[in-house]
Amino acid sequence: MPLSPRIQARGIQLLLGRVMARVHKDLRFTDIPAYTETLRVQTGAGPVKCTVYRPTGTAADAPAPVYVNFHGGGFVVARPEQDDHLCRYIAATAGCVVVNVDYAVAPQRPYPAAVTQAYDVTAWIAGNGAGGGWDGSRLAVGGHSAGGNLTAAVCRLARERGTFTPRLQIIDSAPLDQLTDPATKRSLVAKPLLSPQLMRIFTAAYVPDPADRAHPLVSPGLADDLAGLPPALVITAENDRLRDEGDAYAKALEAAGVPVTHRVFEGVDHYFTHVGPAPSGRAAIDLMASSLRAALGS
Repeated sequence: MPLSPRIQARGIQLLLGRVMARVHKDLRFTDIPAYTETLRVQTGAGPVKCTVYRPTGTAADAPAPVYVNFHGGGFVVARPEQDDHLCRYIAATAGCVVVNVDYAVAPQRPYPAAVTQAYDVTAWIAGNGAGGGWDGSRLAVGGHSAGGNLTAAVCRLARERGTFTPRLQIIDSAPLDQLTDPATKRSLVAKPLLSPQLMRIFTAAYVPDPADRAHPLVSPGLADDLAGLPPALVITAENDRLRDEGDAYAKALEAAGVPVTHRVFEGVDHYFTHVGPAPSGRAAIDLMASSLRAALGS
């Protein structure tokens, strides 16, 4: 008897949790000090722990803008520390506060828990700048892989509810179509990092009801109402199975009148901003930081 998606996802949590926290030694940015603190934000799907990275060790004369980061992990692996290198680099070089969000994961907390938490945390950050020590009116959101999917969802909800307006959304190697069979998603290499079976486990655990998989908050790439979304930086990897849907989303945003910067990094696969090759990973992270610096006026 085959194992249920829930049991398979729990196995992945146990097997991949520590592995995903490892970052290429040349991408750790250990020479950049990290000034961090933790906070807990109450949301409609329970409290969420966040790690706050400050651009300096002391308070600035004027509050810095803020970037909300959502980590990857297929909506299953809860390892926000995997993005420590991204957060410390962006805080130091983009001059903004970075809030790294430890959102709920499946199978324990399937959709829509992560979307609810991601949106509610971002809305709280936008509205509580005075108490947090940042400028909530100058806010951006972004994430890698599953975190990029949540970024797109947060931006849709913010547009629909009119609660806050991100100045930039960063979508890095994200799954944007969770309806299409992963076996039809091709790569230029024989054995890409993401296998169809792994992707199916992620999707089945996160969105157990197939009827939800075409929802715009689950599959933003299938939506046809993209006008009015925030400016976007879309990063895709040439050898990634998710490359085509990321490329298509960038084109669809642009066609809808959304300002888009789209960069395809050649010769790399999914997760290259974490596992390398280091030159490409550094270039992508620097692109994120420079884009945030320009968008946030920091």
